[in-house]
Amino acid sequence: MTVWLVGAGPGDPGLITAKGLDLVRSCDALVYDVLVSRELVAEVPRDALVIPREDVKQAELNAMLVELGQLGLEVVRLKGGDPFIFGRGSEEAEALLAAGVPFEVVPGVSALSAVPASAGIPVTHRGVSAQVTLVSGHSASGEELEFAQLAATPGTLVVFMGLAHLDELARGLIAAGRPASTPAAVVCRGTLPDGRSVTGELHEIAQLAEGLSSPSLLVVGDVVRVGARLAQPLATVAAP
Repeated sequence: MTVWLVGAGPGDPGLITAKGLDLVRSCDALVYDVLVSRELVAEVPRDALVIPREDVKQAELNAMLVELGQLGLEVVRLKGGDPFIFGRGSEEAEALLAAGVPFEVVPGVSALSAVPASAGIPVTHRGVSAQVTLVSGHSASGEELEFAQLAATPGTLVVFMGLAHLDELARGLIAAGRPASTPAAVVCRGTLPDGRSVTGELHEIAQLAEGLSSPSLLVVGDVVRVGARLAQPLATVAAP
């Protein structure tokens, strides 16, 4: 028996890894995040136990995974994106380790790169950005984010879970020295058919993103301009 901490990818069900999909198709029990594609949940065996994570607190979830593992089941914990990038997968792994339950991590395609790419934005680009910094936006209205450090850090800034704090994020970065004219983008439901994105300058990005819903991801940096170039129609080449 093993508990598999599997990354489901950023939304598009086709972006799960082949190993992850094989595990879903052969598991005895599936515990899945609410943002995981229903198409993936439908891949479980007919007799498998299927448990949505909705409204289950993290401590309760950890205990559930331990209990399922101790029953001798092959358990897949299906998590959005990658289990170890703002997915709390390491906390679940710690609980399993403490209980002596075997586990394995199956990495997933992270929203870090996939969601910007779905809007044509590369997070790195030669001569533009050779560095990526990722942070959680949940603490934007508190004391945890070091705006001075983030504003001074070169390259691309990618903010997860920051939609509710866009205005605070932008004002904090600008007040700490990031130019108000810095290119910025918000990508909503990236990789999904109904995905949307807006681009503009840092000082106006919160206003431009009004009406977008979670999950959304904020990208700050000159790579947004690269994405704008890539979005242009291909030039017509005259026949020889």
